[in-house]
Amino acid sequence: MTQRKPGNHRIERRSSPSGGTQVTEPLQHRGEPVEEDAVVDCGWGRLIFAHTFADIGRLVKTVRAERKGRRDLALYLRDPHVVLAQAPQELFLDPSHTFRLWLSNYLPGRIQPNGFDIRRLQTETDAEDIQRLLLSRNMVAPEPDFIWDQRRSRELTWFIAVDSDTDRAIGTVQGVDHKRAFNDPENGSSMWCLAVDPQARQPGIGRCLVARIADHYAARGRAFMDLSVMHDNDAVIRLYEKMGFVRIPAFSVKTKSAINEPLFTGPRPDTGLNPYARIIIDEARRRGVGVDILDAEHGYFQLSLGGRSIICRESLTELTTAIALSRCDNKRVTYRVVEQAGITVPRQQPAGEPDENHAFLRDCGRLVVKPARGEQGNGVSVNLSTPGELDAAVESARQACDEVLLEEYRKGRDLRVIVIDYRVVAAAIRLPPNVTGNGQLTIRELIDKQSRRRAAATDGESRIPQDAETERCVANAGYALDDVLEDGAVVDVRETANLHTGGTLHDVTDELSPTLRDVSIRCAKSLDMPVVGLDFIVPAAGSEDYVFIEANERPGLANHEPQPTAERFLDFLFPQTAVKLAEE
Repeated sequence: MTQRKPGNHRIERRSSPSGGTQVTEPLQHRGEPVEEDAVVDCGWGRLIFAHTFADIGRLVKTVRAERKGRRDLALYLRDPHVVLAQAPQELFLDPSHTFRLWLSNYLPGRIQPNGFDIRRLQTETDAEDIQRLLLSRNMVAPEPDFIWDQRRSRELTWFIAVDSDTDRAIGTVQGVDHKRAFNDPENGSSMWCLAVDPQARQPGIGRCLVARIADHYAARGRAFMDLSVMHDNDAVIRLYEKMGFVRIPAFSVKTKSAINEPLFTGPRPDTGLNPYARIIIDEARRRGVGVDILDAEHGYFQLSLGGRSIICRESLTELTTAIALSRCDNKRVTYRVVEQAGITVPRQQPAGEPDENHAFLRDCGRLVVKPARGEQGNGVSVNLSTPGELDAAVESARQACDEVLLEEYRKGRDLRVIVIDYRVVAAAIRLPPNVTGNGQLTIRELIDKQSRRRAAATDGESRIPQDAETERCVANAGYALDDVLEDGAVVDVRETANLHTGGTLHDVTDELSPTLRDVSIRCAKSLDMPVVGLDFIVPAAGSEDYVFIEANERPGLANHEPQPTAERFLDFLFPQTAVKLAEE
């Protein structure tokens, strides 16, 4: 765990063989020697406590020894300018602020979780969940075996937040005890790896995790808890300041590795592209594929490598033919094509006169109404059971498209499968948005808060509308929008699970049954769509039963992280780059 080096623990300033300088303060605490050259392996990288290094040359050598795929951090530098001068081509000053919570002024237990519980790492499954959560937030994640091996460590501590109803891990945080690591004379601690599942429905998960680990170190008698946050993360900084953290003048250095590249190459050009285009462009740049932005507002760009050039609109490319695109554009045509390929589809007919529509409703029992053309869930109403609901839904759908379809409602889970180059790359269960009451806020206010969280987690792509469909769904649950929802009560506020209307995605790629994989590939081939998002209604991801709902010719690849959707997309467009990556 901690790498220690014995030696004289009272250090004087003198020249070092490497040309560096040495610290002057005596490294001792209450008469006890402080460990020199303290380094703690955190799994994602090493915390290098720079102020315990007597020799700057040895510190720089330690930082430069970073392992591939890890992110080391040398913190508490006394002379950062001197350290950088030793290796200016390899090291850079981390553009993060350090914040400190003085635990003597902290009130333990004042922030309590609602709808979830926080506990210490307990099982090997917890370790796997911690890795999953960190990867979902694009963080460097320790291996589960490392996390599990540290469960009894006095230096590292992991906490996880779990949903009270499902016991699913929805948040995690790591703490480092400086006193245990190197007999810290300041008696400190620090917090790392705070990650919250962006699909979690409960508010305040991150704040409660921070409070829980602060409680932990306060109970151990530590003087403070430090954390690092990017200088431009204003929303998180405001949260920490509200909790009592204060900024301190502490500096850190990192290596100029591929993982850290965005931190030392300056801000990414503001192209105005949405997340679905950005994820592809970022992967292209990583592989050395040229990018030319053609129309940022509408997501058009050109990718070029060697003699090959392809124009894309997000995940839609020139390799999708106009015929294939027209098949997906009209949901009625899509049904006919896949049904002819032997794919199971629900009963469907065009909306006509009210009497005809009501007769189809009586025959099916419950209906879905959707525009024949459209996307992002606009004009879609689900689980309609009365003639009045049906008439209103048809009128609403006609605002999006003149041609409206009536479809037999099939109860089950909404499954999205991503197929690239006729291979299944990702699968996710999509759940409709819901809110959890706290006994204080109205359903309308809860929707507003949840909608802001969804927008923040998706760069503004996901919001919960407060329209007639939302009002209908809330009424079906026995409430009105202005009712105060009792503490702990959960209400679905939309029937549709579309991401753009507040739905959440939950990865089930590894759970997908062989039948659903085969059906997805057959669907894509019948539509002649090399890149497509396919929607099914299923009892569960591992089920053999299904009904096909629709195909999306421009699926959002960013919605399925950490599955390698952008990587497989670039493999498809420029297969020679996939070979290069494999050789590396």
